Amino acid sequence: MNRIDQRFAALREAGKPAFVAYVCAGDPDLDHCLDILFALERAGADVIELGVPFSDPMADGVVNQMAAHRALEAGATVPKVLDLVRRFRERSQTPTVLFTYLNPIYSYGFAKFHEDAAAAGADGVLLLDLPPDEAVLNAELTEGGSLRHIRLIAPTTPTERIPQLAAAAEGFVYYVSREGVTGAQTSLAEGIAENVAAIKAHTAVPVVVGFGISTPDQAAAVGRASDGVVVGSAIVREIERHGAEPDVAAKVEAFVKPLVDAAKSV
Repeated sequence: MNRIDQRFAALREAGKPAFVAYVCAGDPDLDHCLDILFALERAGADVIELGVPFSDPMADGVVNQMAAHRALEAGATVPKVLDLVRRFRERSQTPTVLFTYLNPIYSYGFAKFHEDAAAAGADGVLLLDLPPDEAVLNAELTEGGSLRHIRLIAPTTPTERIPQLAAAAEGFVYYVSREGVTGAQTSLAEGIAENVAAIKAHTAVPVVVGFGISTPDQAAAVGRASDGVVVGSAIVREIERHGAEPDVAAKVEAFVKPLVDAAKSV
């Protein structure tokens, strides 16, 4: 088992949901981003999703779009993102998932990316815009390797398609709880528990829920309904607010800790 599998096995034994934290690699810059990764670990994050900055992040709302812009402006590239993972791995065993669009890693070299990412210490990859049934039609996009391939399932996913996506999932399934792009919301989407149960009927891997979760109460509710809680835009917004401050990592840690505590209060 890789680190993702090990972490979810330990959480299952403890009867606790996972807390998955998303940040954009290189935001506000690579060195401060490394500090933030360690801050997320101290706050209790079980898995860190590290976004690979891209110039056309179609699935992201304005908060994450601007994070990608800041990272690119600060000099982030795919090789530098992998080096960031390598530096993080020198002092941490927290599982990391590279959250990316196809374009940056296709340009890098699909097979080479998987090989280099695994060597750097990444544990999984979530390809936002590569449907698995399209990937199998292209031999160059079928690289497996040791990275777990995380699958997305959304409210708009056709019912007949869910078994196929769930069966192909590795590490965990990321259930997108609402339509639209990423971004914090004032209320949770309806039917989360029912939709999670429907997915779990077709897979043994954990199902985590994201998109729109931004408060401790929301984190607690999702933690009761699923195997894990994903918080992204709300954390990225804290980085945006405090990115110019020397203690940005401490500010992020203070923001994330209550979310983790709430999610694990079930």
